[in-house]
Amino acid sequence: MPTVHEIESALWELAPRELARSWDNVGLLVGNGKKEVHRVLVALDVTEEVAAEANKTGAELIVAHHPVLFVPTKDVTDRTLTGRVLLRLIEWGIAAVCMHTNLDAAPEGVNDALVQRLGLEEIEPLGDEEGMGRMGLLSAPMSQTDFLALVRKRLRPNGIRYVKTRRQIRRVAVGGGACADALYTAVERGCDAFVTADVKYHHFLDAEALGLSLIDAGHFPTEDVVCPVLERFLLERFPDLVVQKSITHREVVEYYV
Repeated sequence: MPTVHEIESALWELAPRELARSWDNVGLLVGNGKKEVHRVLVALDVTEEVAAEANKTGAELIVAHHPVLFVPTKDVTDRTLTGRVLLRLIEWGIAAVCMHTNLDAAPEGVNDALVQRLGLEEIEPLGDEEGMGRMGLLSAPMSQTDFLALVRKRLRPNGIRYVKTRRQIRRVAVGGGACADALYTAVERGCDAFVTADVKYHHFLDAEALGLSLIDAGHFPTEDVVCPVLERFLLERFPDLVVQKSITHREVVEYYV
């Protein structure tokens, strides 16, 4: 069976380390790299619930998108959320490999998974300098109302925030997670709509003034689309592994209307 290090090395092929931003923290962040792995749990985040699910299912490794260790920590104790997660992983012998901004930018990564989930064609890089976003065409123009229904059906967010527009939607930009700053590039590239997350108030104001249908479909829904990609990749590279996507991790943001 492959070791944690061998699985990490394979994931570098999917999402090369050099694509990660300088401030990021990617790769093997917790665990023994020499340990053999029989079962892998894939999740967007390494939460306490995900760690418990890995332990319950016998997974020796969690492969996640968001780093389990991101900001400097002065202690690893049960007094903090991060400390509790790390203690559980260490006590249960579960390793964690995290592929973050390198997986955002990689071919077949987060943003390619997002355009494919939305059914876009003629895919191109959006043009932002970090190489994160993508853009493509719907098979036929549609109203904003119909496009919002498509986003809801394909991504299953608990809610959507957006700027109203009467223009028909055909050329669409995407940026999984917090990519709203790329809305100006989307406008320059002639996009009718931009699907992203964590949009700030001033982004909505600018989008309305620029005539762009800016759609905040949530951080989890716009990035969780990469988990099946990771699952398929690992199964193809290591056919003897048992790989499954987390069933406990879900969108936690609710909307009261």
